[in-house]
Amino acid sequence: MQRTESGTVSKVYEIADSYVESIAALDPIAATGIGVTGHDHRLTDYSPEGAEARADLARSTLTALAAAPIDDDRDRIASSVMQERLRTSLDLYEDGERLRDLRVIGSPMQSIRQCFDLMPRDTETDWETIAARMEAVPLALAGLRAALGDGLDRGLTAARRQALAAADQAATWGGTASTATGAATPFFLGLAEEHGASAAVPSSLARRLAGAAAKATGAYADTARWLRDEYAPRTTSRDPAGAERYALNARAFCGVELDLAETYSWGWDELRRIEHAMIEVGERILPGRPLAAVMEHLETDTHRSIEGAEEFRRWLQDLLDSTVADLDGRHFDIAEPVKRVEACIAPPGGAAAMYYTGPSEDFSRPGRTWYPTLGKTRFPLWREVSICYHEGVPGHHLQVAQVHHLAETLSRYQRLLGWVSGHGEGWALYAERLMGELGYLDDPAFELGMLTAQAMRAVRVVVDIGMHLELTIPHDEPYHPGERWTPELALPFVIERSRFPADFMASEVDRYLGWPGQAISYKVGERVWLRARDDARRRHGSGFALKAFHAYALDLGSMGLEPFEAEMARF
Repeated sequence: MQRTESGTVSKVYEIADSYVESIAALDPIAATGIGVTGHDHRLTDYSPEGAEARADLARSTLTALAAAPIDDDRDRIASSVMQERLRTSLDLYEDGERLRDLRVIGSPMQSIRQCFDLMPRDTETDWETIAARMEAVPLALAGLRAALGDGLDRGLTAARRQALAAADQAATWGGTASTATGAATPFFLGLAEEHGASAAVPSSLARRLAGAAAKATGAYADTARWLRDEYAPRTTSRDPAGAERYALNARAFCGVELDLAETYSWGWDELRRIEHAMIEVGERILPGRPLAAVMEHLETDTHRSIEGAEEFRRWLQDLLDSTVADLDGRHFDIAEPVKRVEACIAPPGGAAAMYYTGPSEDFSRPGRTWYPTLGKTRFPLWREVSICYHEGVPGHHLQVAQVHHLAETLSRYQRLLGWVSGHGEGWALYAERLMGELGYLDDPAFELGMLTAQAMRAVRVVVDIGMHLELTIPHDEPYHPGERWTPELALPFVIERSRFPADFMASEVDRYLGWPGQAISYKVGERVWLRARDDARRRHGSGFALKAFHAYALDLGSMGLEPFEAEMARF
C-alpha cells in the first residue's frame, strides 16, 4: 500500500481502495472475478437501476480523484490510470452500451453463469454460498432482460445474430438446447449434483441446492425463449457498429485513439508478413509441400497429439509447471504465489476460445487457464504450445498474478480492476513471440503454431475494422478485390487466412461482430509492446537488458496503450 513520508496511506490510494470495496458491493460478479470476498452469495444487478448506481460511483470517484493531492509518480500513475478507465466507462454508459450488452462472449448473459466456475466447493459454507447465488440467478437474468427491454424501447439493441447465438447459449445452460438429447447435464443441475462428492453437505442443504439449481436452470430456459421469441424479432439484422460506435469501443479496449484507416492497412501488411513466414517454416517441416499439406500432416500426426480431454488437461498443466520453473530466475523473477496456475477444461456452452481467470486477491484461488474442448476428444499439439504460453506463463498469468502480488507498490484498483485489453492481450501475444525468441519454439511445428495464432490475430484487425466500418478489400488482394466487407465475405476469408478450424472461426466472426474493437486489441497492443522495446533498445544500446525491461513494464500494472507508451519512454 502506497504511503506518504509520514507513513499514512496516500489520498489517491485511499480513494482507489474505497472504490474497489464499493464496486465489489455493487458488482458481486466482478468481486468474485478479482477475488474480493464477502459478496459471493449475490449476483450483480444488471437492471437500468443497477447500472446507474455503478455510474454514480464512477462520477463521485472521479470528483474525489480530481481533488486528491499527488505526492509522487506512483500517485500520478495510479490516479491517471483510474481516471482514464472511469471516464471511458462513463462514455460507454452515456452512449447506451449497457442497454445492448448481449453477445456470444463477455456479456452479463455469460457472466451470470461463469462466475460459478470460480467459487470454492470444499466446505458446507462454500455450498451454502453456491446455493444462495443460484437462488439469485432468476432475479439477475430478469434485471438483464429489463435493461435489454429498455434498449428495445430506445432503439438500442444488440444485433439479431448476437441475440440468437446468446439464446442458444442460454438454452444449453437451461437444458432446452436442440442438441440436449444425450447431451451433458445442464450446468446448474450438474453443479448441484457435485454435493454428493462432499461429506460436508447435509441432506437439507442438498435439497436446497437441487431446488436452487432447478430454478437457475429454468431461468436460463426462460431467458432463451425470451431472447428468441420476444427480443430477437425486434432487433436489427444489421451487424456493423459504424465508425463512431466502433471508435468509442476501440478506445475502451485499447486505451488510445486509433487511426482506424491506418490500422486497417497495417493489419493487411502484418497478415502478409506472417503468411510469408509461415511458408518458410512449413518448408522446414515438409520440404516442397504446400502449407495446407503441412498443416494436415500436423493435425493427423499421432506423435504430436493427445487422446482424451483429461489427458490433454494434464499435458497443459505439465507445460504450465515446467515453463514457470524454467523461466523463473532466468528471464523473469516470479514471486512464489504466482508460480501456481491451474489448467482447467471449460464447461460447455460458452465461446470457443481458450481463456484465463486471475487469482483471488489473497491467492487462495489460483490463476486458471480454461480450454473449451467443443466436444473434441483428440488434441493435436502443434498449436497448443504457444496458446498455453499466451494464457499462462509468460502471458496472462504472469502479467495478472504478478500485478496482484504488488500490494506494496500499486493501488488496489491497479492490481484488481485496471485491466486494459490492449495492454494485457498485447502482452500475451507479445509473450508468444517472445518464447520463440528465447528458444522455446525451436520445434518448427510449434513455431508454425505460433505463426498461425499471429495470423489469426492479424486477420482480426482486417475483418473487425473492415466489417464494422464496411471498408473495401484492397484491389491488389486476390480475395474479392474492391468489394465491401460483410459477415458473409468474412467467414470464408478468416477460415482460409487464419488456417484455424471452421467451427472455431465461425464462433470468432460472431464474437467480432458482437464485440466491436475488442478483437483488434491483441495485435494493436503487441505493436505498442514491440515499439516500446525497440525504443528502449535504441536508448540503452549495449546496456539494454531484456529482463529488466520486462520487469519495469510489468511492474507498472495495466493501463491504456497511450499512457503505457509514455511511461515506457522513462525506462
